[in-house]
Amino acid sequence: MNLKQHITQNVLEAIQNVYQINPESIEIQFTRKEFEGDYTLVVFPLIRTLKGKPEEIGTKIGENLVENNKITAFNVVKGFLNMSLKATDFLQSFSENAQNKNYGIKTVDENSRTVMVEYSSPNTNKPLHLGHVRNNLLGFSVAQIIEAAGNNVIKTQIINDRGIHICKSMIAWEKFGKGETPDSTNMKGDHLVGKYYVEFDKHYREEIKALEAEGKTEAEAKKEAPIFLEAQEMLRKWEAQDAEVIALWQKMNGWVYDGFAKTYKRLGVAFDEYLYESNTYILGKDIVEEGINKGVFFKKEDGSVWIDLTEDGLDEKLVLRSDGTSVYITQDLGTAVERFKNNPTLEELTYVVGNEQDYHFKVLFLILKKLGFSWADALHHLSYGMVDLPEGKMKSREGTVVDADELMEDVYTTAKEISEELGKLDGLSEDEKSALYETIAMGALKYYILKVDPKKRILFDPKESVDFNGNTGPFIQYTFARIQSLLRKESPKEFDFSAIELNDAEKEIIRTLHDFEDTITKAATEMSPALVANYVYELVKLFNSFYQSNPIIKNENDNVKNFRLHLSQWVANTIESSLRLLGIEVPERM
Repeated sequence: MNLKQHITQNVLEAIQNVYQINPESIEIQFTRKEFEGDYTLVVFPLIRTLKGKPEEIGTKIGENLVENNKITAFNVVKGFLNMSLKATDFLQSFSENAQNKNYGIKTVDENSRTVMVEYSSPNTNKPLHLGHVRNNLLGFSVAQIIEAAGNNVIKTQIINDRGIHICKSMIAWEKFGKGETPDSTNMKGDHLVGKYYVEFDKHYREEIKALEAEGKTEAEAKKEAPIFLEAQEMLRKWEAQDAEVIALWQKMNGWVYDGFAKTYKRLGVAFDEYLYESNTYILGKDIVEEGINKGVFFKKEDGSVWIDLTEDGLDEKLVLRSDGTSVYITQDLGTAVERFKNNPTLEELTYVVGNEQDYHFKVLFLILKKLGFSWADALHHLSYGMVDLPEGKMKSREGTVVDADELMEDVYTTAKEISEELGKLDGLSEDEKSALYETIAMGALKYYILKVDPKKRILFDPKESVDFNGNTGPFIQYTFARIQSLLRKESPKEFDFSAIELNDAEKEIIRTLHDFEDTITKAATEMSPALVANYVYELVKLFNSFYQSNPIIKNENDNVKNFRLHLSQWVANTIESSLRLLGIEVPERM
């Protein structure tokens, strides 16, 4: 039982003692710094149940807690009951939990809920870019946090490996590639394929201009450009399973997958399953047919199939073209149904997709609900804002995309330069230094992105992210390394709890350490790694302040010294657990 659970239980008992009522829930929070106390009961929600003025209710509950030796003191400020816990409560909870390296992390067993998180979902015509970086880091971290809250998590992605955009890269490689391969060019496969996507666009623009010079309108020129017609023809051949086209498609996609795998490895993200659009794009048509029979969808004169969502505040939505081909939402309908069919224990599915797709997911979830699927309410869209660099917004077709691999390398170089300037790496080999730069760089990148609420847009500054001071990954990693250095000098030994007199700083650290479990639960519910990031930053600030003014190893009292070493160890364990939930590694020294 953590401290918050302990005081919650005591307050509920006090309410029962005073009012003979058991409220369904109560709200307990940290006492604000300007008031005396450790935890605060918010009295306002209890007024209707307990019948009285908030100050009067708070006073009666506080008096009962003191009379029964549950707290040492209390004060009431308007509708808030501030309570001071006994020192023995802090020490008792410390003895129960400090040795648990995974304190706050719940175990997953056969009774755990099964949750699926879909993220990344790239196209196989270009490398991953800055937007994918936020998507992957957010998706992976959310999956880690949901699992830490006690759920069985399936991490998945659907790879967009078919369509006209894929054929554009294929046509350009055939026409201008001269047999180039990743090996012959020493390029990552996804970069090589992306190069030809850009090459296609360059030639396409040139052909459009030439046709416009002949008197065609822009719309006509776009449809009639020879290279575009070749790409359309290639798509038709692909759908007809033409052997040569399929072989080329498999070869170039293979290059891309090898490239993606390297990027994912460096980002530190992983997946439990992969779906491919080439296998799922035909899904959903049978669902549309069922929807027509149920009266959910209707056909227009040209044979296209629609759903009318105007009464729900949305528009009419196309779900099947007049030629019988599917649109994106058709596939998404089919894929959602397939996932719940293939995973009978699945209780929740979250899509991690940028906020430009907010409308799409509103429509998707509403259609599935109208079709009568019981799990439609268990679908969530984790919508997030875009990421910009100081130079400006990404534009992939023009070849100025902010490439994920280049971004990681840029942050690595920055981490190396700053670490060398600080000059604290004496005794490390070149390989050890390189590994440390990588740990710092990836920690900086991930923390900078994940500390921001997912809904907010980010302006990412590589240099600012690697700052060793302030709310950054390296600052938190450095505190962990500092504690490890402390513990290398002296290991914590047993101490006498009864002889410990806690100061306010120690109480606040213990109280914050106990809050880790609730932070994970809240972060999992809200699907916000920012809550974990900002929790660990606050913990690190508390510890650093404590470290500056409270001697640990140099303390003349061995009992106090060992208590503080154990406290430092618990802080280090919690830093490590917090950063692991963010996908960040910790260095033993910096």
